Amino acid sequence: MKGVKEIKAPISAEMDEFEHRFRASMRSNTPLLDKITHYIVKRKGKQMRPMFVFLSAKMCGGINDSTYVAASLIELLHTATLVHDDVVDDANLRRGFFSVNALWKNKIAVLVGDFLLSRGLLMSVEEGEFELLKIVSNAVKEMSEGELMQMEKARKLDITEEVYFEIIRQKTASLIAACCQSGAHSSKTDLESQAKMRLFGEKTGIAFQIKDDLFDYNVNGKIGKPTGIDIKEKKMTLPLIYALTKAERRDRKWLINSVKNHHEDKTRVGKVIDYVMASGGIEYAHDKMLVYRDEALKILHTFEEGEARNSLEALVNYTIERKK
Repeated sequence: MKGVKEIKAPISAEMDEFEHRFRASMRSNTPLLDKITHYIVKRKGKQMRPMFVFLSAKMCGGINDSTYVAASLIELLHTATLVHDDVVDDANLRRGFFSVNALWKNKIAVLVGDFLLSRGLLMSVEEGEFELLKIVSNAVKEMSEGELMQMEKARKLDITEEVYFEIIRQKTASLIAACCQSGAHSSKTDLESQAKMRLFGEKTGIAFQIKDDLFDYNVNGKIGKPTGIDIKEKKMTLPLIYALTKAERRDRKWLINSVKNHHEDKTRVGKVIDYVMASGGIEYAHDKMLVYRDEALKILHTFEEGEARNSLEALVNYTIERKK
């Protein structure tokens, strides 16, 4: 598996320039806000989403100023949703560091998220990038709808595989789809290519989320024992949904009761994990993940081969082979 540095090689100069522009886009004259945004930037993740934007643009026609706006817009709105997510989930950690709400409390975290959202909106308007704004705003709308649907289903636990895929399409895949579509759009390529790149991103995003589901059972993970975090949060992952569909009525009742009423009980959660693993749920989810990976690569291979396409292929494989 290629590492992030190797995947990034064809766009390394552009990513360096992007970091400079992105940092500038977050600056504020309000000292507290500037302090918090500086904290966020210093603890950035792997920046996979901007990589999808730049590699898509490079493959489809070339990187230009519009591509930098697209990447900054995506990253600003993505960061805003992460800050708000941590408030919603009452999470104290983000990427191994204290979250904004843990350090500055919920009220400030919500306002910081709002600031980042407004910066993204203003940037796209100031640059006249209305189509990019439409693409990314649609993704944020879908992400919100997906989160709300997941919360609703967590109360009733009546989720089917079809509903699960709709939730992750909205909640996770919509933003990666927007990355690829906005990158392609910025390169001034034709509408058919933009639509193909959107679908490529969506398939990749679904595979990415299934991989996240598997981390809950510590498949290829770094630590010895499964975490069961999703079960504790009453999130219905694909391995659990599969186990429920295959379970006898009595076992199904026990599983639903365990997730609904005993999700804080470590021993009970451990038994649920053991049941899911014994049911073949892990293998089923892994196979589904590979199906979506293969569908994404099939779309990608309709584009001309080159270093950008090769890096996009490596990035797709990285999303499903990563260890964390």
